[in-house]
Amino acid sequence: MATLVFGSLGTMLGGPIGGAVGSLIGRQFDSALFGSGSRQGPRLRELAVTSSSYGQVLPRHFGRMRTAGTVIWATDLVERSEVQGTGKGSPALTAYTYSANFAVALASRPIKALGRIWADGKLLRGADGALKAAGTLRVHTGTGDQAPDPLIVSAEGAARCPAWRDLAYVVVEDLDLSGFYNRIPSLTFEAIADDDFTLQDVIGPLVEDTDAAVPLPGLAGYTSEASPVADLQAFDQIEPLEIDAAGDALVIARQRRQHEVFTLPEPAIPTDDDSFGARSGFARHRAAPVENPPQILRYYDLDRDYQAGVQRATGRVASGEPGAIDLPAALSAASARALIERTARRVDWSRDRISWRTCELDPQVAPGALVALPGIDGHWRVRDWEWRDGGVELALERAAPTGADIAPALGSDPGRPNPPADIGPGLTRLVALELPFDANEGSPDTPRPVAAVSATSAGWSGTALYADRGDGALQPLGPSGRNRAVIGEAVSLLGPASPLLFDRGSELIVTLVDPAMQLVGTDMAGIAEGANLALVGEEIVQFVHATSLGEGRWRLQGLLRGRGGTEAMIGSHAAGEAFVLLRAGLVPLSTAKLGSAPGRQVLALGRGDAVAAASPVHLDGIGLRPLSPVHPRCITANDGARTYAWTRRARGGWSWQDGIDVPLVEQNERYLVTLGEPDAPVASWICTEPLLMIDAATRDRLLATAPDAVLRVRQQGTHALSHALPLGPLA
Repeated sequence: MATLVFGSLGTMLGGPIGGAVGSLIGRQFDSALFGSGSRQGPRLRELAVTSSSYGQVLPRHFGRMRTAGTVIWATDLVERSEVQGTGKGSPALTAYTYSANFAVALASRPIKALGRIWADGKLLRGADGALKAAGTLRVHTGTGDQAPDPLIVSAEGAARCPAWRDLAYVVVEDLDLSGFYNRIPSLTFEAIADDDFTLQDVIGPLVEDTDAAVPLPGLAGYTSEASPVADLQAFDQIEPLEIDAAGDALVIARQRRQHEVFTLPEPAIPTDDDSFGARSGFARHRAAPVENPPQILRYYDLDRDYQAGVQRATGRVASGEPGAIDLPAALSAASARALIERTARRVDWSRDRISWRTCELDPQVAPGALVALPGIDGHWRVRDWEWRDGGVELALERAAPTGADIAPALGSDPGRPNPPADIGPGLTRLVALELPFDANEGSPDTPRPVAAVSATSAGWSGTALYADRGDGALQPLGPSGRNRAVIGEAVSLLGPASPLLFDRGSELIVTLVDPAMQLVGTDMAGIAEGANLALVGEEIVQFVHATSLGEGRWRLQGLLRGRGGTEAMIGSHAAGEAFVLLRAGLVPLSTAKLGSAPGRQVLALGRGDAVAAASPVHLDGIGLRPLSPVHPRCITANDGARTYAWTRRARGGWSWQDGIDVPLVEQNERYLVTLGEPDAPVASWICTEPLLMIDAATRDRLLATAPDAVLRVRQQGTHALSHALPLGPLA
């Protein structure tokens, strides 16, 4: 600024008096350079997107600001492929995933920390500091001794890798791009540079010997992308700054050092007739209204994630377009409203002007000094001066009285924001199970193991699944995807009931892993179409009514029990067992990788998990196990012979169709009938039809051997035996 040049020159030539003279001269040059009207500082811009171009200015950030940054290093996208299949006879699927490695420069001065990160407008990193997508983030704060990033060193070599000292930047390693359409998203970062800052922090490092300890109340952050002159112009719009270079240091906002108001001597009356105030030594006038008085303040709104905001001052609406101030600073709506209100009031008071002639030159009465005038009320600010033959003529403007520029307690509204949800990844929950065979899906010779994977939070982004065949070695099963299954645990104990009747008396209380999850009731038509199938422990049920009890607890009523061939497990329930809603969203698992060992289990490990979630395979083998026969019957002949009959069922034939005999899906129709315990029978028979005849002699002989033994029948399928159906005793 001219004040600095002429003030320093005057100090060298004339000491303190010369410095004061030079400072006043410089102030006049400042007025010529910047104009006496409103000053234009840096322009406010909408939030930009991350770019990479040579010659781009790297800003300096103060306080807390949101910035797009500049990509300074990147590799090609990393492609990975994984072959996924569902076992023998099923087609293989090759899935491709992509990740990226890159570095983004944030600021040309050090920062303290990094806050949130937005990717395509959504939060990639929340307030908890955890990434919401797979990858690793390293923050280099820009200290003078920071080391090169290890990833860049490994890619470029130590000889070609700079440390970028005094430059704050971040390195993102192996960022999963599956949620961003396999491209690097548009990123913006919340840079936390200072807990608090003043004008000295902005100007001091660039201009030596500067005293600019001017507080900036209400400003939570500021971005500087230009010269110190532009920064001073920006702040001068909201807080008039006077610059004094009369001393050893450049003093900005000189009134800070003024402990009392200086009283000027009586005005000097000139001897010539051409000067102002020929009889009084001063002249008072009111300046013309500012053509476009500042009525609008544009800023970055803290409550709207640093989006551009606007606040207007109250008062009479002037003709024409109102003046606007662009302040590249982060403020709350209340602080911005108070700033523009004070600015509008201060401009109106400063229109009261006085030209005052004095013959005494006081070094303390420099531009920016606050003075009092004999016989005139109020305080006045020295704007500039002119040395004439008849004395020193001071140009004064009225300073606002104490409290006159205090903004009233007016309401401020930043608008209704729609910020992205900042939800943590949550803890992974897992239930693995095998689904019964469905004639409409899959093959009767291939089991259907699936994983119901969910999490305690909607911010969950999926997990990696692994198979443990019982030997401790983990076989990767692929990713789970982002869809959460509706799972929980049973709070109440489900009592016994008949699988042949609609259970109106029982109820089940379940707690879902996330209180935000919902269960929806249905009607009998929906039940007939397979709605609301759920696994409870080892039994599959259907429910009609679902009533929310709050906090993720639900009461289920109107039950059909033992669905999908699980009627044998009706009496096996225990408190705390797993609950899974069997609908779309279950993850198919590879039978080849899962194996068939009795101790096999599935594991899931997500980004928010300290340990892996593990689950055995519930309903193990149900997909290949034939259904047990039903409707046992016994006919006794006159000679004592017995004929036992039953009705067969077929795997996958869940819809009851009158008049149609559902075909078996087994290679042969065979039944194993045993007398006594099935594992150690007294006698056994193989039948090729649902019928067994025992003559009287055989019956008498078996009664003598095992009088209390019970006959049981099991269907012998292609891959397994069904559960046993009691046919009754021989007696």
